[in-house]
Amino acid sequence: MITDKTREQWWIQDRLIRRLQELQPSAWFNPNIAKVASALSDVGLTQVDVDAAEARLKRFAAFIAQVFPETACSDGLIESPIQAVPTLYQALSQYYQIEQIGELWLKLDSHLPISGSIKARGGIYEVLKHAETLAINAGLLSEQDDYAKLATPSFKAFFNCYKIAVGSTGNLGLSIGIMGATLGFQVTVHMSSDARQWKKDKLRVHGVQVIEYASDYSQAVAEGRRQAEQDPCCYFIDDENSTNLFLGYAVAALRLKQQFAVQNIPVDAQHPLFVYLPCGVGGGPGGVAFGLKLVFGDHVHCIFAEPTHSPSMLLGVYTGLHDKISVQDIGIDNITAADGLAVGRPSGFVGKAMQRLIDGYFTMQDESLYAMLALLDQTEDIQLEPSAVAGMLGINHVLSIEQQDYRDKLGLSSQLLKNAHHLVWATGGSMVPFAEMQNYLAKGRKILK
Repeated sequence: MITDKTREQWWIQDRLIRRLQELQPSAWFNPNIAKVASALSDVGLTQVDVDAAEARLKRFAAFIAQVFPETACSDGLIESPIQAVPTLYQALSQYYQIEQIGELWLKLDSHLPISGSIKARGGIYEVLKHAETLAINAGLLSEQDDYAKLATPSFKAFFNCYKIAVGSTGNLGLSIGIMGATLGFQVTVHMSSDARQWKKDKLRVHGVQVIEYASDYSQAVAEGRRQAEQDPCCYFIDDENSTNLFLGYAVAALRLKQQFAVQNIPVDAQHPLFVYLPCGVGGGPGGVAFGLKLVFGDHVHCIFAEPTHSPSMLLGVYTGLHDKISVQDIGIDNITAADGLAVGRPSGFVGKAMQRLIDGYFTMQDESLYAMLALLDQTEDIQLEPSAVAGMLGINHVLSIEQQDYRDKLGLSSQLLKNAHHLVWATGGSMVPFAEMQNYLAKGRKILK
């Protein structure tokens, strides 16, 4: 165990760590939050990098529209809608007895084409970037070409000489596996014990090799990385450290800015935006938050949500140990219904890069996840998987009495909060099989009673 203190010392000396160990819902708002102008340098990436990622996705749009017909209506753009959810907001206010201030929206990455989760952004982007690099280096492609040519048998045969591997709890594996196999790559997904069977089955239908592990996400990633290092033809997509994944996620902010403009939603000094992002290893929410900070600056406030059984990013940032500490190190089991968030050790890259840019972190019990899932179904007829609703209680924490110091520090007056927009990032669920979704909903309805 690599920590500055023993588990017992943490228990005695730190109230928040003690609450985490007791699996109590907790919140911590970052006293080190800094202005974008100074904190963006921590990341080591810039707007130029995000713009390059967006340009690459546009180059691939013709290919994507051809091989995934469901994207043809958007000309090969992999994007999700935003939706106002006033009925949900009213129900949340009544159920949790909080004042209804500002407006509540959902960002429906749960309905992204191809793999139905936020991972369709970063995962697919990194596969495409790798494919482009290989093809250009081989003299088969130039950036001026029509990328629809990548759908031909000759390109599929070319990519079949190469391998891609990734460790995943499920959704990242789906994104990488489906896109990688479609291009022609030999893809292996190393999946942790908590990955859903239907996700493994879906990958195998696409010709992806799935290797299952009895342990959690960290072992799946470590073993995948080890095996890939032994094969010079294998490219390992590292969810814990990849800047390519991170940039693929960041592109979402450029798209969101356009969607807000269409809806006449201002984000400025008088109209703050709060974004609530479910967090596993941290790449997805970290990349999105980075993009949001580039686009909206200090007017956007990002809050990460984690299960009480897997508060890895909160733990890493709060202690300053980042990937040098895991939830298991302080006695937490990392077993949760939110399989996409079942990560015991956070990304050190994301934690360090974003530690002065994320406003706060909070944890939710599995029972609350099921309750939120059922409440969303009842009020808005939207069905998500448990991990995807983790952000829904973020607004409770932002508006709570306990976070008055946080609001005062950032000058978030009562009047500004009345002008605020709150956006819950719904990260997955549209592809959950009907029977499994009904099981989720039944659990949630029982808890709501």
